[in-house]
Amino acid sequence: MSSLTLYGTALSGHVHRVQLLLNMLDLSAEWIEAGADIRATDAFLQLNPLGQIPVLVDGDSVITDSNAILIWLVKRYAPESHWLPQDLYQEVQVHQWLAKAAGEIRYGVASARMIKQFGTSENYASACEITKKFLPQLEAHLGERTWLVGAHATIADLACYAYVACAPEGGISLNGYSAIQRWLQNVASLPGFVALPPLPYPEER
Repeated sequence: MSSLTLYGTALSGHVHRVQLLLNMLDLSAEWIEAGADIRATDAFLQLNPLGQIPVLVDGDSVITDSNAILIWLVKRYAPESHWLPQDLYQEVQVHQWLAKAAGEIRYGVASARMIKQFGTSENYASACEITKKFLPQLEAHLGERTWLVGAHATIADLACYAYVACAPEGGISLNGYSAIQRWLQNVASLPGFVALPPLPYPEER
């Protein structure tokens, strides 16, 4: 029986990045569906007082925050793999992209998707403005690159993938971003990849 337990929901991009890495490391985890009702329970709040997913339980260790979980899984189960480079400069670059996943991506394309698909009370105009600044930067960065950092896929690619790929679900078009679309295809071609369940597109911007 697996010592890993993952709390999440199928439509969460934050959970998706963890699922991708589990698959790509060939690790199995017990899945516990953690919708809003579950996240409000005392039992869940003991795991994560913020009431957020994903939560990974690994034996006696409880890890919250999706990017922290990615680091945990690599350090614990694949410490010398390409997923988190040994080279210090490249490792720092990975962390910079994890920060963008939690910053520009979370409050840009991810926020737009949450508003359009789930009625989240965030600012759509702000999400679009952040996105309009970020996507051209991402496009330029990927112009001559296969992956975000170095010559191999890293947890940076997994952390940034889902919400960018789902940008149209938030009304954000990826037309004209050929390098981004190529990168998304590269991630989708990795062994163990699974896609988020698709949602209907609202009007694109």
